[in-house]
Amino acid sequence: MTTIHYEADADLSVLDEQTVAVVGYGNQGRSWALNLRDSGIDARVCVRNDESRTLAIREGFHAAEVEAAGEADVICLLVPDDVIPELPITPRDDALTIVASGYTLAFDRFDPAGDQAMVAPRMLGPEVRLCYEEGWGFITALGVHKDRPGTALPRSLAIAQGIGGLRQGAIELTPRQEAVLDLAVEQVLSPVLTHVNNAFVRLMMENDIPLEATITELMLSGEVERSYRLVRQLGFVGQLGFHSPTSQYGQLSRRGAFDHLDVHERMEELLDDITSGRFADEWDEQRDAGHPRLRELWQIHANDEIAGFELGLRRRLGEQVTPTGPAPVDE
Repeated sequence: MTTIHYEADADLSVLDEQTVAVVGYGNQGRSWALNLRDSGIDARVCVRNDESRTLAIREGFHAAEVEAAGEADVICLLVPDDVIPELPITPRDDALTIVASGYTLAFDRFDPAGDQAMVAPRMLGPEVRLCYEEGWGFITALGVHKDRPGTALPRSLAIAQGIGGLRQGAIELTPRQEAVLDLAVEQVLSPVLTHVNNAFVRLMMENDIPLEATITELMLSGEVERSYRLVRQLGFVGQLGFHSPTSQYGQLSRRGAFDHLDVHERMEELLDDITSGRFADEWDEQRDAGHPRLRELWQIHANDEIAGFELGLRRRLGEQVTPTGPAPVDE
């Protein structure tokens, strides 16, 4: 049975004589640093001298150069995966290096001295802070990759507890398991869901349903989002009673309507790109070239025209919320 760790399994005191460095002060780094500090762990922010350092200092942290993280006992690397191998950090042999994604360890992109572990919140960066403040915490993936000094797990659990990652439980996964699952959601599941949604939109338009109404049904009303929340809270069976008998019958009686369509073979091909390391090689090439393909894809799928349409529709319907944050291509 899969091991799940909880707060009772952790002891924050193992960090009492330890220095903790948080590298990066962006989506994840800021949340980790604030949560660790609120849990009584004195974290030093190590970040390049830009607006992120200014923000860290303004929020009360002692900020240092990235290189200074190599002096710490525990180093939390909270920068994009493709940046990690290029960081000018040299950990000691008795240090613990923690990544928030298993990617670099899983595909042999990074092999620092000392302990190596993964503490990966199953939550977007800003929500890591919000869930901590709300007292709920979040589910985490946690795994030790190398345990040379023999103290990786206790220190990893303490960091996980400090950020709120043991309140709902931490699933024990190897970095490779976490990386394959994470990349598969992005590269195998997300494309097929996008394809299905687009096909549904076209079908509704062909049947004289206004585009605004279809997008509202799929996203803007929040009904699908809230239905999934009920699935999370109550399970599929538990939430089914909130649907009308007509809805229940329609969902269940047509459930096998697409079983004859075999998407498994294509999914296997996409997954093989991940597990073989081909995607990691491809992403390294993109990084070294300055991410030209990513910029091209943004122009195709996330350009100003699309963003303007979405903004205009949100202004007319639904919550008028405009999320802010750095574009991934610029991180």
